[in-house]
Amino acid sequence: MNIYVGKLSRETTEDELRQAFEAFGQVISVKILRDRATGESNGFGFVEMPVSEEGQTAISELNGKDLKGNTINVEEGKKKTSYRSDRDRQDDFDRGGRGDRDRRDGFDRGGRGDRGDRGDRGDRGDRGDRGDRGGRRY
Repeated sequence: MNIYVGKLSRETTEDELRQAFEAFGQVISVKILRDRATGESNGFGFVEMPVSEEGQTAISELNGKDLKGNTINVEEGKKKTSYRSDRDRQDDFDRGGRGDRDRRDGFDRGGRGDRGDRGDRGDRGDRGDRGDRGGRRY
């Protein structure tokens, strides 16, 4: 059983969290999520327990209890969902997307505004004149 633990103190370690849950049964894994840049705790984590009844007991007993100075929030973890699998479904046409503007990788695919170096506007050079095509001279 996957268990979400929120409102953790930044000082709470994975070993301390494991000890709190082992009072109710076997713990397979403990993971406190951390900021990639600073390494500080994000204030929440997950505990995995193999026996659902023990996990339910731990949830009911630890939810709202104090751990290292914080009142923790303990509940059953939700299933993992992939952002890409939901977004890339073929049967969902009305996603409310904004085309390439909502791309997360930051690269422009060259939509309308990107004329590149295709010469669509003639060769005006650096001065902005139109050459022999009869436009205004600057």
